Amino acid sequence: MTSTHTAASVADSLDGLLSTLGETNEAMIGAVLHGGGLERVAAIAADAVAGPVAVVIPSSGVALAACQPHEQVDLEAVEAWVVERLRGSPSVVPADVVAEAPIRVSQEVVGVVALLRGARAPRPQAGEFLRLAAAAAATELAIEDAREQTEASLRGSLLEELRSRDELCGSEIVRRASRLGCDLAKGAVVLCLELTVGRPRLVLGMIDSEHPQALAEELDASGEAGPRRIYAVLPAVGACATPESVLAAATRLATRLRRYGAVGTSGFNARPADLGRAVREAELMLEVAQHVGEPIAQDVVTSTYRLLFRMLASHPRELHEFYERTVAAIVAYDDQNRTELVRTLDTYLGANCNMNATAALLFAHRHTVAYRLERVRELTGLDPTVSSDREPLGLGLKVHRLLRPHAAPELERAGRGAAPA
Repeated sequence: MTSTHTAASVADSLDGLLSTLGETNEAMIGAVLHGGGLERVAAIAADAVAGPVAVVIPSSGVALAACQPHEQVDLEAVEAWVVERLRGSPSVVPADVVAEAPIRVSQEVVGVVALLRGARAPRPQAGEFLRLAAAAAATELAIEDAREQTEASLRGSLLEELRSRDELCGSEIVRRASRLGCDLAKGAVVLCLELTVGRPRLVLGMIDSEHPQALAEELDASGEAGPRRIYAVLPAVGACATPESVLAAATRLATRLRRYGAVGTSGFNARPADLGRAVREAELMLEVAQHVGEPIAQDVVTSTYRLLFRMLASHPRELHEFYERTVAAIVAYDDQNRTELVRTLDTYLGANCNMNATAALLFAHRHTVAYRLERVRELTGLDPTVSSDREPLGLGLKVHRLLRPHAAPELERAGRGAAPA
């Protein structure tokens, strides 16, 4: 009778444990699926084992504990122990850790669920509940990873379409961006970075830390194997946001990111429908920065260059036609004859049309400068000595820098000996 009674008691206890484990597992998975997160998983585990429970996943920045208000938990010591353990370094288990279960993702240990010493004696089957919590934590990580991949795909899809499609309407852009937590209703600045180091996640993290609502993604620069580019749409956020403040914030970010590659930024675009053009503007800024270098990169932040960039992005044919009507002839003449008409005109305009100052800067005779300016007039039909003609000539030189940045006057001075015009 005694043996039969004992066997029946063990069976009842086992059934009760299995029932409790099943209910606990269901509660934990339900918490994960319904957005309760790891905090809720830890709380369920702490209630099941009758003691404090810590969940630590260093790679995800997770370090939390569920315990009674009167219980003291040294979470920092537990976190330090888990970090050392994952590194493979010898580590002493903290005295407060009573039991633990590893959190595995694809057979790799990424964290620990630990039962800590508390005011009450833990349940004898605590290890089983910790393993359930570890499995629930792994499920939470898998769901979060899938969510991040989906969002990255959506971000990349929208940014790719802004690069390649002109027919996206403003309301559609705002709606799709809103689904990704980015409010573009008040406008935005676009940033484009071509990576020269393999740190895309670091760069994306820097963008996110300064602009949490930004759309940022790494995309192919040209659809072929080669340099990768990161595109970011930086929205105007908050009631106090102004075009000037958004541009200033984008400039500060671009300055920080230059250590990772060349950067181009667009101007501020108040209309979401213009963001496709802003992407092209940022790409053009990037390409000029790559070809010309720091002096020109500084020049292109001026309002004149901004207007020319936008015109190049939206009306390239008109800008090319303007270039042909102004300085294209002297550019071609210099190319064919190894002369310095472009450099002379640029220096003359930069010296406020002072002939003597121009001659001194060029280390040339005043009559040589006068002769070159006369050749400019003959070839272009525009007279540099006449104020009404100087404006189109000056704009023509700026367009020349945008269309042919590698041949800008600043770079032509080096590497070749120019024959006199």
